[in-house]
Amino acid sequence: MKERITLTLDSGVIHVIDQRIDGHRIKNRSHAVELLLMQALGNAHAPKTAVILAGGKGVRMQPITYEIPKPLMLVHEKTLLEHTFDLFRKHNIRNIVISIGYKGHKIREVIGNGRRFGVNVTYVEEDKPLGTAGPLKLAEHMLTETFVACNADELKELDLSDMYAAHKENKALATVALTTVEDPSNYGVAKMQGSRILEFIEKPKKADAPSNLINAGLYILEPEVLNYISDGFSMLEKDVFPKLAKEGKLFGYPFTGQWFNTGTLDLYEQAIKKWKDIA
Repeated sequence: MKERITLTLDSGVIHVIDQRIDGHRIKNRSHAVELLLMQALGNAHAPKTAVILAGGKGVRMQPITYEIPKPLMLVHEKTLLEHTFDLFRKHNIRNIVISIGYKGHKIREVIGNGRRFGVNVTYVEEDKPLGTAGPLKLAEHMLTETFVACNADELKELDLSDMYAAHKENKALATVALTTVEDPSNYGVAKMQGSRILEFIEKPKKADAPSNLINAGLYILEPEVLNYISDGFSMLEKDVFPKLAKEGKLFGYPFTGQWFNTGTLDLYEQAIKKWKDIA
């Protein structure tokens, strides 16, 4: 619930606030003030827990992944997992659950309890591949409040505080971070009605794509979403999100920050060249 208040501010402060308004990520003066206050208060009302899905085999990155799991691949001398930690720490998310599977022991060896990276890490382990939703069911006992879930094999930079505010304003059960690509034909493309996602169209022809917005592999989820996940192998994209979309509970959050897919050797090379580390 939000309440209206009146503030009297110095004109110089108002000027600084207005410079933050871009009409997209930060929509108006009130929105800008709210985000500044949330940041100053340590994002007290933002999620405190995140799940990183790190159990995949990284088949398209062989032969590199013959030796190491994909989340331990390096970009600028940091693993992909460490870059994700940087994003979460920036938004005061320090409780991290990592779902491991393929060569998970190597992730445990490198990351440990996470303290040297400024986070607290616990693990859930997949005895067999569980997809993108199944691991969340394994971690259910740790996910009792709004949480973030994300893939381990992409580099992302977005305002999680603003995404969380949008998630709550929409009364969503799930909010999907959406990034814009020039050619969406290799991705799941969001068909939108306002901020609500009606469906994802999988790998449409460029001319037939309903938008250029694709799933960026990061989500804000309510614990109730876990009730939509069956035991065993399950995919958020195919098994969970379509159900939420039909019920009008799936929303999108377009963002303009950095996003790099590292799914192939060519894309990995681009990420190394173009990614700017999160301060």
